[in-house]
Amino acid sequence: MIDDVATLAQTSSTRPKDAMPMDLHCKFSSLEIKRLSRRMVLKFCGFNTLLLSINPVLAAPMPEMKEPEVIRTLKLANGVRFQEIIEGEGPEVQEGDTVEVNYVCRRSNGYFVHSTVDQFSGESSPVILPLDENQIIKGLKEVLIGMKVGGKRRALIPPSVGYVNENLKPIPDEFGPRRSLLSHANEPLIFEVQLLKVL
Repeated sequence: MIDDVATLAQTSSTRPKDAMPMDLHCKFSSLEIKRLSRRMVLKFCGFNTLLLSINPVLAAPMPEMKEPEVIRTLKLANGVRFQEIIEGEGPEVQEGDTVEVNYVCRRSNGYFVHSTVDQFSGESSPVILPLDENQIIKGLKEVLIGMKVGGKRRALIPPSVGYVNENLKPIPDEFGPRRSLLSHANEPLIFEVQLLKVL
């Protein structure tokens, strides 16, 4: 051990003048940093924020806060609930009108059932629906009445005003989607409907 100390002393004396000294503490003893307590740091930070709140010129500008847009859910007497996603600007649908719509139908747990818009290509094949309770499911008719062209609504339709028989529209022409839709006729369905035209 004594030999190691002697060797260290020799190498430090033979080192060039511009080389960094081994013991930095001896060289920079005037820059001794005392340890700050956490309380002192917090007091300092609190004092700074107090100064910044008093003198807003020193503070960073705050962005303007906007109210978030809330989509309200309306509940009809028969249990249908719907939300106005896009209000639309065209003419309003009246009782007895015939409309052209795109729609997506899902089960209440979110699983896809049927759509008039192809999810891969984006191509749509809109359906034409007469607003007559004998031809269209009653819940969807009530959702469409009052909509404006270009509007979009999302609705939860209970089975009591849904597909009470197999002849009600909208129903897919293809066997697979038709079977899938009718197999879920006894549960609430979610329709997202976009009104394209009033005919």
